[in-house]
Amino acid sequence: MKEISMELIDGSSWLTPEEITGKMEEYASYLDEVKYGEEQYEENLGWLDVEEWAGEKWITYYQKLAADVRKNADVFVVIGIGGSNQAARAVVDAIGETGPVTIVWAGNSISADSIRNVLQELKGKSVYINLIAKNFETLEPGIGFRALRSFMKKEYGEEYAKRVICTGTEGSHLEKLCKMNGFYFLPFPVNIGGRFTALSPVGLFPMAVAGIDIGAIAAGAQCMRQRLLKESASESMALKYAVIRNLLYQKGFGMEMLSYFEPRYFRFAKWWMQLFGESEGKDNKGLYPLFGNFSEDLHSIGQFLQDGSNIIFETFLDIQNTGASYVLHNDNVDDLFDYLDGKDFDEINRAAFEATITAHSKKFPCVKISVPAVDEETFGQLFYFFEFVCYLSAKILGVNPFDQPGVEAYKQHMFQALGKNRQRTQANSYGAAVGDRSAGGISF
Repeated sequence: MKEISMELIDGSSWLTPEEITGKMEEYASYLDEVKYGEEQYEENLGWLDVEEWAGEKWITYYQKLAADVRKNADVFVVIGIGGSNQAARAVVDAIGETGPVTIVWAGNSISADSIRNVLQELKGKSVYINLIAKNFETLEPGIGFRALRSFMKKEYGEEYAKRVICTGTEGSHLEKLCKMNGFYFLPFPVNIGGRFTALSPVGLFPMAVAGIDIGAIAAGAQCMRQRLLKESASESMALKYAVIRNLLYQKGFGMEMLSYFEPRYFRFAKWWMQLFGESEGKDNKGLYPLFGNFSEDLHSIGQFLQDGSNIIFETFLDIQNTGASYVLHNDNVDDLFDYLDGKDFDEINRAAFEATITAHSKKFPCVKISVPAVDEETFGQLFYFFEFVCYLSAKILGVNPFDQPGVEAYKQHMFQALGKNRQRTQANSYGAAVGDRSAGGISF
């Protein structure tokens, strides 16, 4: 398996090798603690050992459930927001769906136009839905699920329940709803926070329905896991990246931009942005994560990057093999682009990448992460690498990487404005009406 690699390109000499090495030696003990997880975070480390939720038995389980859906569905609607859909959407958008099922994303907006468009797309098709919600009080998936249920009831009558799969926390109100209504229930790992769930049923099951080889994703993640366990502090790619990020933060850089020249990584960049923003942005600390969708964004923010204030440094994803080709040929029209005759779009894109990283690295430091290909194995590596680095980097920064207290602030005002009675408990909502009825739906 070809592995991702990393290097620092710093033509402006913001960081010296000695400075980086010294900090890596200083934080060597941190690396050892993160490799196996700290006791204080044990309730949030279900992702750290890939086998726990992406081992062979689980992969077979997700694939079998997905195959049952793929036999009968034209459209599979994933209802979720943030960590509940970012990883799956990143992979599906980059690699593409295979087979008969189209994936539609819902429950990630409060826009009336968005839900109307989703429902319009479903007309006349065989539809299955997957609600993903660790906390079923989150507004967007909650109202999205209600709208989709209404549609499903009209289309399929009482049989609609067999087309509903809910990924939620065991013992939660959502599980009670599944038992009452006969929805299939898939466990949302209680020991993983949403933004770390790429390698769990949250991310892997929707990918499997799309026809993605989730076994290869798990294998890529496992390969990265073993590599990070094996590497000492002096050779650790993860520790070096975490140290570089924190050193630059201390030197006054307030933002990190994930840049890429392959538009298929747009959704992955959004996953990355949530991972680091929600994990490190607390206690008035942290780099602000943003991304550059190049070459397009070079024509909008390129001027600021090159000549603006020094508040941003870049981490580039360098895709070695895009798996695509289109050669330009002369069509006898004098368009002044004859110098590109016979050149492949991929070759032109590579030239733009190299030119950009050369120019930018003379203004501020750039990290280059080489990605061998756009495939499942490399996505598994990337998911695990960035999750591991995020944990390690937050530890160096001195913040808890697994909580998100600031997210709740706006919700309190919003729920108050909408008239929600937050005193009503889940038990009072359904209570004994649930009884011992088990969740139903898809069987295999």
